[in-house]
This record gives sequence, structure tokens and C-alpha cells, in this order.
Amino acid sequence: MKNVLVIAVALFAVALTAEAAVNVRDFGAKGDGVSDDTAAIQAAIDAVAAQGGGKIIFPYAPNGYRIARPAKEFVDGKPCRGQLVIPPKSGLNIAFEGEMPCKLLYSYQVRPMDAVKNNYTPTRFGTMRMPNTCLFSDWTPPEERDPTARPWTILSTVEGNSCRGKFSVSLVSIRNLEFRAHLDKEVMYPRGGCVNLQNSSRAIVRDSQFCLDDNVGDTLLGKSLQPNPCHTVGLMMSGDQNDNQVIDNVAVQGFRYGIVLGEHVVANYLYVHNCEEGVVFHDATHLSTIGHIVAQHNRVILSTTTTNLFGHGRSPCNVEIGSINYESGRHHLPVVSRLVTAVNDPENRFRGYLKWHQPWGDGEFPVVGAENLKITKFGE
Repeated sequence: MKNVLVIAVALFAVALTAEAAVNVRDFGAKGDGVSDDTAAIQAAIDAVAAQGGGKIIFPYAPNGYRIARPAKEFVDGKPCRGQLVIPPKSGLNIAFEGEMPCKLLYSYQVRPMDAVKNNYTPTRFGTMRMPNTCLFSDWTPPEERDPTARPWTILSTVEGNSCRGKFSVSLVSIRNLEFRAHLDKEVMYPRGGCVNLQNSSRAIVRDSQFCLDDNVGDTLLGKSLQPNPCHTVGLMMSGDQNDNQVIDNVAVQGFRYGIVLGEHVVANYLYVHNCEEGVVFHDATHLSTIGHIVAQHNRVILSTTTTNLFGHGRSPCNVEIGSINYESGRHHLPVVSRLVTAVNDPENRFRGYLKWHQPWGDGEFPVVGAENLKITKFGE
């Protein structure tokens, strides 16, 4: 009798799991890189939200899931600006998960010109590949040059009413997914970003990448990434008065702001590349801690906001950063990604410490402000 009861409980748990998880293919998503999968994926999101939460599964698709529809400016009168929308629903706990383990750090290189043959020679960094379960956008948003305005993104929460972060959902988690925003090659910068979770009171992001849909530099075209007048973000975590924020093994590449953070953050192995500001804090009244940052070719590696960026307030930022390993990119394209300032904190809002390491080069780690941040070189 005891064994029968155990089996029954196990089967009931499996049934609950099956009911709570949905597959985007079952809602019509093709993943062929040509069909517009926006409506199908949104239908899957809405189905999970209607049942109160659960997981949305993205099977690996060699050509990626194309997100082509314009973003929704508002949802029920509330600001959104996402092509895919996480419905505002109190207590909603929703997960996005890709089937394929996410391979990081393959999309950041400048496509080379063969100096001898004077033509394009494919290399392992020559063309964009699709090794991950990927959602990519080919929609070009309107330019948004107001730093306090909400950013355009592929996936977004909706502004709510709870706390200063204006939360509308309880928890969003993302795992094993890559998001690619569209690089406008006419101007050589993206007008939109990838994921905005500022209205989720809790957020967990693991083993994922947020980047552009093309190389950031291109000697074949004679173009490379330019300073971005648009306030784009790769990944934005929760707003002020949030609860737990966990980020682990995450890469961001090509945006004006790589990762925008607040308080209660516990992170490890953040990789930021080709961003004008790599890791940006708006507030961390409650302590945030980052184990390790790998920063290659960023204009600024670590910063505090100097405006109410994306509507966030500005408060003291209590942070512990175990280590930053960086390369300056001073002799590489794109020019916009060459290091100018390692830490930019002109209002001296950072409180805490960090260690930095440069594997080669002149060993400079230029700092603006940051008078309350104890900065040491690794090994000294």
C-alpha cells in the first residue's frame, strides 16, 4: 500500500509538471528563421500566465525563432515596449528555457579582411552562427533618446503598481536562451535591446546570452559599431525594492548599457563585451555581490547611473565585486568599445570593494569618482 501511494504521488507530480510546462512548437512556432514566430510564442506565454505560471520550453531550432512584430507600446494602458509581453498578473511565476545548453562568447568579433588576398576570408569568427536556442528580432524600433524613457526590447514585463519598482509579476526566470537584437547597419547601432525584467519583483537568469544579430565590426563593409544615441540595454533586472536577483554565466554584447542592476543581486561570471557601459547600477541599498566579471572592449566597465535611467531612482550602491578581468581593446575595432574609464561613479554612490586584473597591457584601471569604493589590483 505504501508503494502504491508513493507511485500515485509521483504520477501526480509528473502530471502537474506536464500541465505547468508548454512547448512553443505546440502553439505553432516554426523556428525556421523565416516565419514570424511572435504570435505563437506570445500564445504560449499567455497560456502559461492563464494557468498561474509554469515553464515555456523552446526546442533547439538551427535557424532560430524570428520575432518580427513591432513592440507593444502599452498593455492595458501601462507602459511595456516589448515585442513579447509577460502579462501583468500578481503572483505569476514564469520560466523561459531553451533546450540546447547555451554557448557563450562566439559572436563578438570583427569580421576580418584578408590582408594578402584583399578579400573576405571566413574564419571561425567570420560569420554569425546559431549554436544556441535563439530568439532574434529583425524589427527596427523608433529611436529613443530620452534616458528616462522605457527601452524597446524583444521580451518585456509590463509596468505595475507594486513598490518603487512598479512590479507586475512575481518571478521571471530565463535559462539556456540567446536573444539577438537587430543591428541597424545603416547607422551601425541597435535601436532596441533584448530583455527588460524591471517590473518583475524577482528575476533569475542563467546560462544565457544577450547580443546583436550581426558582427559589431566589419572590415568588409568598412563599418563598425558607432556611439549609440539610443538608450539600449541587453539585460535589465528588477527595479528598486525587489527581492532576490540571481545571474549566473551570462554574456552581453553590443549595447549602450550591457546589464542594468539594482539591489539584492547575487551574480557570478558576467561577460560584457563591446558595451558603452558594461555593468550599470542604479541602486543597491541592500547589498549586491558579483563574483567575477570578464570585461573585454567596453568603453566603461562598471558605472552608476547619472540620470533616472529607464525610470529607476538613484540611491547608494552597496556592492562587493570579487574580481574584474579586463582587456582594454585600445588597439581594436570598434573604436566606441575602447576603454576610457574602468569605473565611472562621479556621484560617489558606490560603497564596497573590488579587485581587478589585466592579463596583459599597461595595467591601467582609470577611475572617475568612486571615493567610497576600495579598489585593489589582484595580487597586490
